[in-house]
Amino acid sequence: MLRQTKRSRGFTLIELLVVIAIIAVLVSLLLPAVQQAREAARRSQCKNNLKQIGLALHNYLDALKVFPPSYCIGNGDGGKWSPMARILPYLDQANLYNLADLNISYSAGVNATSGVTEMPIPINRCPSEVNTAIRPGPPNFCPPNYVFNGGTWKLFVHAPVITDGGTPGNGAFAPNSKFGPQNFTDGMSNTLCYSEIKTYTPNIGNGKEGTDVLPTSISTFTAGKFSATGHTEWTDGKIHENGFTTTFTPNAKTIVSGVGTPNPGGPYIGDFISCKEGGAACAGLPVYAAVTARSFHIGTVNVLLMDGAVRTASDSIDLTVWRNLSARNDGNPIGDF
Repeated sequence: MLRQTKRSRGFTLIELLVVIAIIAVLVSLLLPAVQQAREAARRSQCKNNLKQIGLALHNYLDALKVFPPSYCIGNGDGGKWSPMARILPYLDQANLYNLADLNISYSAGVNATSGVTEMPIPINRCPSEVNTAIRPGPPNFCPPNYVFNGGTWKLFVHAPVITDGGTPGNGAFAPNSKFGPQNFTDGMSNTLCYSEIKTYTPNIGNGKEGTDVLPTSISTFTAGKFSATGHTEWTDGKIHENGFTTTFTPNAKTIVSGVGTPNPGGPYIGDFISCKEGGAACAGLPVYAAVTARSFHIGTVNVLLMDGAVRTASDSIDLTVWRNLSARNDGNPIGDF
């Protein structure tokens, strides 16, 4: 008598399709959660970078009794270096600092041949930044992600003779500034120090436009020259490379479009600078700058305060509060943000 063997039953085609559909649904539900977790980790790292910059600035303050200037006018080409370059020894970047010669231009002499200008500084890179490409030179340049607070709108007023310097605006950093804690009469816990920006931000500048009245738009400033390479030089202390202002709230969609300038494919979301710090054409004139804080963190930017605290500022922050935060000495109360 033959014994019957029990045959195992497999999946039917319909059952298989149902299982595949369930797995697809689960994956679609899990992917956003994974992406959010990764972005949360990137935001945390970004905040830590700003915290390290704050510690370096305070170590610089302890050593030299003042915070670094944004730029130096009248000190020759060596004065053009950014605050980030000046605090390198306090960021565990002594080797890079020793490689550079801060007594001459960052694009001359040994600085042009050593590769210092294109050296990436890990602490100066937000992990959410999407455009980290080296900007071709010569020399080549590495873009920054964290920049100094230049105030609300008017960064600086040049003296009639450029080499005589000038008068700083209301920000935490300015050309030729020697600010110490006593200069922050609003309190260092109420004053912005550094913020995030996006690399390769377009700008229009050097048209010598603008007045002391804060603008509601920069699209009407069209006399200047268009550039697609703002915020691409970590070494350069000028506002369009290593600074921001609070003319507009974080991530504001400010449009730049220069008439008669090389502006293919525009208009663009970008920044405005009336004239560059220390430029011969700017003698006796102010530097107006609408250089907006921006990031790839949806709806926010991370900011560093002068006391070393790191906070998150929403795109929807009240504009008056945002502007008050950038002024070191306006006496205005700070609201919640």
